[in-house]
Amino acid sequence: MANIKSQIKRNHQNEKRRLRNRTNRGAARTAVKDARAALESKTDSQKSVLLAISMLDKAANKGAIHPRNAARRKGRLMKQLHALGLQPQAEGMEPAAPAVEKTVEKKAVKPAKAEKETKPARESKPKAEKKTAEKKPAAKRAAAKK
Repeated sequence: MANIKSQIKRNHQNEKRRLRNRTNRGAARTAVKDARAALESKTDSQKSVLLAISMLDKAANKGAIHPRNAARRKGRLMKQLHALGLQPQAEGMEPAAPAVEKTVEKKAVKPAKAEKETKPARESKPKAEKKTAEKKPAAKRAAAKK
């Protein structure tokens, strides 16, 4: 048991957070388990996968699991859903139309403008050379300071 007051407080905080994270992590785990079962039985799998993705996102946002962990689990669920030939869609939305190649029209190129008369470039004057002190090796600098 901790003797230091700040460590005792930290232990209390950690316990509260552990219990809070446990509920979020458990809910996500259960949703993923239900989604996998629905994918195997091929019944109502789209809704269950969307619910699982939502629960994973919530757990990641609250810090119960790492965001990359959630992304990995979501990717695995989506991969299984696509293997069945299904697309996820939210309620009330129509199924996505098949991808159609879009033809991109190129913009007409503007005619070149008449070349403007340019002023002749100014001749640059040579800059005055700065006098620089010769660099001394480190040993000589140290000796010069003493």
